[in-house]
Amino acid sequence: METQSLIDLLRETEAVRFGEFELAHGGTSNYYVDKYVFETNPKSLAAIAEAFAERVGDTRLGGVALGAVPLVAATSIAADQPYVIVRKETKEYGTGNRIEGAFEEGEEIVVLEDIATTGSSAIDAVEALREAGAVVERVLVVVDREEGARENLAEHDIELDALVTASELLADAAQE
Repeated sequence: METQSLIDLLRETEAVRFGEFELAHGGTSNYYVDKYVFETNPKSLAAIAEAFAERVGDTRLGGVALGAVPLVAATSIAADQPYVIVRKETKEYGTGNRIEGAFEEGEEIVVLEDIATTGSSAIDAVEALREAGAVVERVLVVVDREEGARENLAEHDIELDALVTASELLADAAQE
């Protein structure tokens, strides 16, 4: 999918909003990309999954719970690749897993995430996968807010690949 087509789709589904917003990391912003809007809309979810599928090749997928679960599930179908889900913490019940789903030690996994701001949740997921024996060198996100995630991930030898950057997403927003 072309970048502009994805931008148009995110705007069309009203996933991009303007105003005063508090972000998960504690900062504020004059715009907000609502992942729940684009993840719960079948048209945008399918388009994002197809765009991700074009970039993942034959690599096993990993999704960060909870936000990236719809993305990784839809991309798994679009790419015909299995996936794992990485929890923020180890479960205290049932199997006690932090990583749900199977993979082989030494297997390459690309982590999917919705929006990257600082990259901390993606880094946590990558580190959990690496500790479990996976090889993870890349995180693929829908939107890179360009607020340090790329640099923070690079410090952990992780490449950030984004379908859309904030600069692209907001480039002509003032004209609308």
